[in-house]
Amino acid sequence: MKKLALAAAMTAIATASFAGGMVEPVMEPTVVEATTSSSAGGIVVPLLLLLVVAAVAAN
Repeated sequence: MKKLALAAAMTAIATASFAGGMVEPVMEPTVVEATTSSSAGGIVVPLLLLLVVAAVAAN
């Protein structure tokens, strides 16, 4: 009788532990922040101004 009770208890424990099954782990996506630095703004504006001055001087 003790063996039957032990077997029933083991069966109940085993079915409860596998009730949900295997679940694929969900991983959070990594956030990548891209920083851009532009030094062209400091060069483009004076070059455009220089072109305008040169165009005005050529006339």
